[in-house]
Amino acid sequence: MFARLLSTSLLIFSCSAVLATEYRVGELQIDTPWSRALPPNAPAGAVYFTVKNGGLTADRLTGADTPNAAKTELHTHLRTGEVMRMQRIDSIEVPAGTAVKLAPGGHHIMIFKPKRPLAAGERFP
Repeated sequence: MFARLLSTSLLIFSCSAVLATEYRVGELQIDTPWSRALPPNAPAGAVYFTVKNGGLTADRLTGADTPNAAKTELHTHLRTGEVMRMQRIDSIEVPAGTAVKLAPGGHHIMIFKPKRPLAAGERFP
């Protein structure tokens, strides 16, 4: 019984490590960053994640950067009548004690001219 409990506890602990925070800057924590795989000739792609503000004051995300792309921009989706379109934005507000999810159809980071295609399971800074 003890061996089963111990092995279950170790399995749970190892799974939670896989879901651990990827990046932290001050009170902001970036969790579960991801992107869809892109074909080799794609001119742009999007990156998504959740940003949590553990601080007592509001903060904002004002940009992103990666050596894997020529340029990055903060974007959101806007509906104009029946048409959805992307628009560049200057920042994303992250109120104190909350989390903001960057996801398809909402806020996201656009990467332009990737230096190599985004592949499934690949990581990049």
